[in-house]
Amino acid sequence: MLLSIRNLSKSFPGTLALDDVDFELRAGEVHALLGENGAGKSTLIKCLTGAYRRDSGEIRLEGNPISPASTSEAQELGIGTVYQEVNLLPNLTVAQNLTFGREPRRFGLVDGRAQRKMAQEMLSGYNLDIDVGRDLGAYSVAIQQIVAIARAVALSGKVLILDEPTASLDAAEVRMLFDVVRDLRDQGLGIVFVSHFLDQVFEICDRLTVLRNGRKITTEVVADLDRLTLIEHMLGRELEEATEHEAAQKDPHSRSRPELLRFEGIGRDGVVEPFDMTVHKGEVIGLAGLLGSGRTESAELMFGVRASQGGRTRDADGPVAHGNPREAIQSGFGFAPEDRKTDGIVADLSVRENIILALQAHRGWTRPIPRSEQNRLADEYIAKLDIRTSDAEKAIGDLSGGNQQKVVLARWLAMNPRFLILDEPTRGIDVGAHAEILRLIHEMTGQGMAVLVISSEFDELIAVADRVIVLRDRRHTGELSGSDVTSDAIVREIARDDADPRTQRGAA
Repeated sequence: MLLSIRNLSKSFPGTLALDDVDFELRAGEVHALLGENGAGKSTLIKCLTGAYRRDSGEIRLEGNPISPASTSEAQELGIGTVYQEVNLLPNLTVAQNLTFGREPRRFGLVDGRAQRKMAQEMLSGYNLDIDVGRDLGAYSVAIQQIVAIARAVALSGKVLILDEPTASLDAAEVRMLFDVVRDLRDQGLGIVFVSHFLDQVFEICDRLTVLRNGRKITTEVVADLDRLTLIEHMLGRELEEATEHEAAQKDPHSRSRPELLRFEGIGRDGVVEPFDMTVHKGEVIGLAGLLGSGRTESAELMFGVRASQGGRTRDADGPVAHGNPREAIQSGFGFAPEDRKTDGIVADLSVRENIILALQAHRGWTRPIPRSEQNRLADEYIAKLDIRTSDAEKAIGDLSGGNQQKVVLARWLAMNPRFLILDEPTRGIDVGAHAEILRLIHEMTGQGMAVLVISSEFDELIAVADRVIVLRDRRHTGELSGSDVTSDAIVREIARDDADPRTQRGAA
């Protein structure tokens, strides 16, 4: 065995990130490491590469115990890592990046000719015909990834960790990268492949290991595994039909309500393939899919955080502008992002100031909201949403996560948008706040607002959504509505592969 990890544990204050995890990597294999957010993948990699010091457990490389204290020490032992965001210097040449820290010298100075020759030799086995004297940033992300791999292999040469290497690549670039990965595997390297794209896992990987909530769930031979079983391992739920109570909550007539918005051909290369979506007044639309499927990216395209490369949006009055967040707000859109601490709140501002932000942006900064109206709105929504704060002037950063989320919702309720996007609205909050937010969603739609809910919790979507749109590998691939919105149906739609009869709709 090339690499062996036994009983690895790592904790942080209040969190057990890895719990007694085992992992094995053979020489000459590509081994996928899979799991949703919080599964422990990044923590495992950081313990292996010396970025974190493990609490307990053993790591062996070629049978010898190792305990790297830094990433450079891990490289010296033979473990190299290439990340999605290439960790090289784009303003330096390819040759300088490849030889950084071990440049050939002559008379105490870097020998440029020898450096370029050394770089060409390092790239000789990678089918790249590029000028190593040009800046790395002049080349595509795929070529930069291959240069990063060449450097990691040259420095390490035993274990190569590829962490989401294809996230920014198109199909042709993925094929080019996979040719390199196969060659390295055939040369005897052990390769750990971290990805959210299951098609790629089935194409390139020999074995896979699934983590969930910091624990190892299974290790399987990829050729012996079907998608449905893999997704069950990742999500931790057996397939079940929705209960009669869940089915009864679905509105079979949601699409017969008045049409509010129609998105047509919205998309962006490398982000989400163009999609159409019709939104009706007073309905809840759910977006479901595995991490990396394009859920958040779809929301960002609709709200103008990312610019669509084509398509159009219209309502009953004609075209609707949402090319950037300012236009989206002016068009009556709201967006509560997934990462509320980074993107949703201004931590140093008060609860009052956070609540009135969207309404002020909608009115325009030349028409400031009078302080008396600010106070009224803040007091109204603190009471209405039961926001637990001593007063409206308290900094929002001092509130609990659930109360911060309620303030973000209050911000959009104060603006009264016609279309509100909620990305993981209940993540990281307590049970009481969770139930309150789901109640608020029902209340908002009862008043005619349309709500798009993105959630990795299928039970949450079943509870609130009239329709669920399923995404897979950056594509909108299916839609469920009414009583068909069940955990069973969502998982089967995510797992469905048109080329594999075992994952067709209705397959046993």
